[in-house]
Amino acid sequence: MQTDMDPRSLIGRKAYDRDGVKIGTVDEVYLDDATGSPEWAAVRTGLFSRDAFVPLEPSTMVGDTLRVPYERTLIRGAPGFGVGRHLSPEQELQLYRHYGIELSAAPDPSVPDRSFGSVAGEED
Repeated sequence: MQTDMDPRSLIGRKAYDRDGVKIGTVDEVYLDDATGSPEWAAVRTGLFSRDAFVPLEPSTMVGDTLRVPYERTLIRGAPGFGVGRHLSPEQELQLYRHYGIELSAAPDPSVPDRSFGSVAGEED
């Protein structure tokens, strides 16, 4: 994922899986609280469906679309946490495990009241 891209510019873009199958539309972008870098995107998977969280680090922009390097079934099976709230350390770890992403320094789930994944454009 391009690190110089404004994460708000991702909202409303179409997202596709690794095979070019449409997943849905980016609803929200979540930033890493420590770095401020875009870390997760919530993708609306259908008109009456929920948002699925996808990792932005291995994802790329191809033209005006987000290409997520995972199969659609894996993405749709991601843990659902709702949107518009911070991801807790436990929720973030669940997402990393779901996608099989190794963490060099895993968030400490024992740290109380620590928020991960602030929503892009949201004021503290």
